[in-house]
Amino acid sequence: MRGSSLVLALAAASGAALPALARSGDAPRAVSVAVAANLKPAFEEIAAEWKAKNHGVEVRATYGSSGNFFSQIANGAPFDLFLAADAEFPARVVEKGLAEGKAFTYAYGKLVVWVPKGSPLDFDRRGLAAVTDPTVKRIAIASPQLAPYGRAAQAALQAAGVYDAVKDRIVLGQTVSQAAQFVESGNAQIGFLPQSLASVPPLSDEGRSWLVPPSIYPRIEQAGVVLKGAKSATLARALAAFITGAAGRAALEKHGYALPPG
Repeated sequence: MRGSSLVLALAAASGAALPALARSGDAPRAVSVAVAANLKPAFEEIAAEWKAKNHGVEVRATYGSSGNFFSQIANGAPFDLFLAADAEFPARVVEKGLAEGKAFTYAYGKLVVWVPKGSPLDFDRRGLAAVTDPTVKRIAIASPQLAPYGRAAQAALQAAGVYDAVKDRIVLGQTVSQAAQFVESGNAQIGFLPQSLASVPPLSDEGRSWLVPPSIYPRIEQAGVVLKGAKSATLARALAAFITGAAGRAALEKHGYALPPG
């Protein structure tokens, strides 16, 4: 997805408008953002830094699955900015005429297998064949219908030739966060999760992760879009520009994302 020209336009618009907005007592001072669950650790850091630079402005983030957010937006949910876990759902928002301009790519996600400490599974030696081990009773993934990381997990299992052997052991979370809860609680022995969630506490303290080879699942291109009719359109554009700017990119990279060309 091409978003560089839009990002430049967003940056120009936000740089000119945000200081005036912050001084106006009548203008919106909060921006409502629908955020893909995998992005939560990085977005919390980005939002905190952006708010520190724009005193008095509030970021109201809702975390969930991209598929559910798309349905909510199509039914009039009052979000200003949509940050998805793929490029497909923002593109569909644009196609429906619900976006202000084009979507923009902000990151590329990475998929890992997470297991709790003490797990005997050896992914370094066996690769994804390890999921067929008889000690594995449940495998947690996000719903492929709702969550791009769930689709990636399913594709990886199929590419590795083990999907048919384990499909009856798969349990689906509505989001990647719910899939993480399944495996963290012991209700599943393996979880296919975003690296961004597995690399921070509590998961990083309670287990270990193995990076799924990117060559065996479709690239997870994560895109965003400012929504048409946003009550806080100027703030939404400014936040989008910050996410795709130097500070946002640094935070995304820190949390394990690959970046589009700057």
